[in-house]
Amino acid sequence: MLITETGVPERFIKRDEWGGEVMARLDDGWCAALDRHTMLCTIYENRPFICREFATGSYECLNEREPIG
Repeated sequence: MLITETGVPERFIKRDEWGGEVMARLDDGWCAALDRHTMLCTIYENRPFICREFATGSYECLNEREPIG
């Protein structure tokens, strides 16, 4: 969920069923801002607060990468 303004481009923002702003995900559940060839964030300087807080590869990070549903 996007809880602070970091400058995430609108094309990567989606509204959830409760009206909250979240990062858009691709059909396979991965973040739409992730470059699948390099596995790097394409909006790193403007990434959401939650992405800044989770250390890459941490339990929380890996848990967020789990497939949805």
